[in-house]
Amino acid sequence: MQLRYNFRVYPTPGQQIELARAFGCARVVFNDGLRLRRQAHQQGEKYICDGDLSRRIITEAKRTPERAWLGEVSAPVLQQALADLNTAYRNFFASLSGQRKGRKVAPPRYRSRKDRRQAIRFTRNARFKVLDNGRLRLPKIGDLAVRWSRTLPSDPSSVTIIRDAAGRYFASFVVVTADDETLPPVESQTGIDLGLTHFAVLSDGTKVTAPKFLRRAARKLKRLQQDLSRKQKGSANRTKAVRRVARAHARVADTRRDWQHKLSTAIIRDNQAVYVEDLCVAGLGRTRLAKSVHDAGWAGFIAMLEYKAARYGRTFGRVDRFFPSTRMCSACGRINVKMALNVRSWDCPCGAAHDRDLNAALNILPAGQADRLNDRGAQVRPGLVPAPRSEAVTHPDAARSTSSVEGICVLQGREDVKVAVCAR
Repeated sequence: MQLRYNFRVYPTPGQQIELARAFGCARVVFNDGLRLRRQAHQQGEKYICDGDLSRRIITEAKRTPERAWLGEVSAPVLQQALADLNTAYRNFFASLSGQRKGRKVAPPRYRSRKDRRQAIRFTRNARFKVLDNGRLRLPKIGDLAVRWSRTLPSDPSSVTIIRDAAGRYFASFVVVTADDETLPPVESQTGIDLGLTHFAVLSDGTKVTAPKFLRRAARKLKRLQQDLSRKQKGSANRTKAVRRVARAHARVADTRRDWQHKLSTAIIRDNQAVYVEDLCVAGLGRTRLAKSVHDAGWAGFIAMLEYKAARYGRTFGRVDRFFPSTRMCSACGRINVKMALNVRSWDCPCGAAHDRDLNAALNILPAGQADRLNDRGAQVRPGLVPAPRSEAVTHPDAARSTSSVEGICVLQGREDVKVAVCAR
């Protein structure tokens, strides 16, 4: 299993200059390759393969006076920049052909020197090395001081040096581990309903209050943004103010990530199987609740649960986002009418009283178990339940005038499919 370990590095002023030069060279190679392929496409020429692009953009370009300074940085850094371009094109073509699932991927765009985040990658061919004194030796850059928080489980296959918007430097190592990290099996399983009032509600009744890290830092961020708006564009003071704002946002993101790591680890450790609802975070991020949705960080939390479950031998599953977990009674299976967000509890005609979030978590657990036990991968739906008359979209007199219609039933798998006419 491939894992990524991030550590903070502290380059000297001279090493920062060398890193800036490497960032610039990698960016130029990426843009030159993108420009060459775009020109070939506009002129109706054949797509330039990876080998020809590397020869023209790196090997031959170094011999010209305009690009002779490319030889001042390590060659694998330039090669990895082209590898990123090739990967971006493959993802774009796979998205166009439908081979890549999910959201559509846009074509590659030019990299800007004004981007706040810069990165370069060293592979084993670059012969980087972690020294005995704890420093990281990079070719043509030097020995970087690293703050180690843990030991690497194996020798890294690559390392990426990242400079973020706050001016911090990080070393991201990719390691391959073959160790069996499977946790001892437990009997408990849980379904999780994610929300805004409570970040997570588990099917066992546990409720985790949403920390709202961005809301807590809103006053400080507002003051820093106001201070930034008063600075003259292009001045050194404006650059400092931009960095102060970036550091404040980075502190919020780091705090949220640390909290989510601790919560996800505890959930994976205490449960053999974890099931969550497949939320459309991108769509919710375009609503009036966008700020709260982004502050919650649901997508990052679900990704943590997924990879930790695979790492520690647990089961992870996603329930279809159209599954009516909130409106379905966890006691009798009846689907209620649509409820507004301010309705936090409701009563079922069967006599059960439900908390909105807890009821959703109780429904997510059996739905996830049913999907996992279905070996053919088809969607498992609950049984048919008579629909309330208010939910039926068929004309009231239709059943009287048509002898082949016996009743109206609800398909409980998707909320957008409301009713179906059940013929004999």
